[in-house]
Amino acid sequence: MYSIIYITTSGLDEAKKIAKTLLEARLVACTNIIPQIDSLYWWEGDIEEDQESLLLAKTRSDLVDKVITLMKEIHSYETPCALEILIKKGSENYLNWLENALKE
Repeated sequence: MYSIIYITTSGLDEAKKIAKTLLEARLVACTNIIPQIDSLYWWEGDIEEDQESLLLAKTRSDLVDKVITLMKEIHSYETPCALEILIKKGSENYLNWLENALKE
């Protein structure tokens, strides 16, 4: 089983730093970064509005806890967003590639 981990970051530099760290640790096979998203959210009783970057990290589901633990060690946020999205189906060739990329 495979998962995508949805991670918001303070910006492009932080997203790239986290992505490279996760890739070098072989905890993820691929990442995608959306450089700018507008985020509105509740924080300490107020509605906040920020510009962030979105990091999508693709991995095996059994590695998600390790991905989140490592991400939290280097993330700048006090409460970083890291959400697992289960991949129910996908192209067989891509999922085979993903599996092999995590083995080396």
